[in-house]
Amino acid sequence: MKILFICSGNAYRSPVAEALLKKLKPEISVDSAGIHPPLIPLSKIVRRYLAKENAEQYLKKTPEDFASKRLSEYNLIVAMEPRHKGAVLSLCPEYKGKIVVWNIYDSYFALEDCTEETFEQIKQKVKELADSL
Repeated sequence: MKILFICSGNAYRSPVAEALLKKLKPEISVDSAGIHPPLIPLSKIVRRYLAKENAEQYLKKTPEDFASKRLSEYNLIVAMEPRHKGAVLSLCPEYKGKIVVWNIYDSYFALEDCTEETFEQIKQKVKELADSL
């Protein structure tokens, strides 16, 4: 089983989901990527949240572009927003059945309490996914 999480920049939502699922299901191959990854490091807030979950060691070092991924290798692609699904389908319409959308919107540049709410949403969705595998 291979799972890919996709968000806008691969700087908060998708790497958090990747790290949490790697912790819960180490036997599964998990990756993440962004539609338009920035040239900025991952947020310190992300590291702090993951440290509380003892999952910081699973966090990738830098954001990655989804165009560099071989999408055909993944059994499941989790898009954080509908527009991320659209970006994947614009390149690979045949993957429609492999994509789910979580509707977790970007709070990367928001106030810390908004980012914490986003973290909790991701954590809950990852737990549900892990339990279903």
